[in-house]
Amino acid sequence: MATDKKTAFSDSPDNVITEAKRYQKQREQGYREQALKIFPWICARCGREFSGKKLQQLTVHHKDHNHDYNPADGSNWELLCIYCHEQEHTKYLEENQYGSDNATTGNENPSSTFKPFANLESLFKTKKS
Repeated sequence: MATDKKTAFSDSPDNVITEAKRYQKQREQGYREQALKIFPWICARCGREFSGKKLQQLTVHHKDHNHDYNPADGSNWELLCIYCHEQEHTKYLEENQYGSDNATTGNENPSSTFKPFANLESLFKTKKS
């Protein structure tokens, strides 16, 4: 009888949710840490820079929306602030639900035009001179 209660307890909805959240947190820590090492700490959409305590507002977005596809080179990731990440997922859900007319109207929001390393080579050349 004690084992029946233990089995019933381990399959309760609260435990399933807790276990799912723990698994998600573990999975996110792995690819988030990798992405933060690969990419500059700048939102790929709005161009905001992040550091210190605000770095927690920078999230990893899976470009193909498959959270299990995490290549080590980061080709399926982009860093987005929490606001742009929410907007990206909302857009994705709306496209799935209502279809996409962005291809015909050209209303798709472009990625940030900010290029943090654009002048890096010129900076090195001026310091050498």
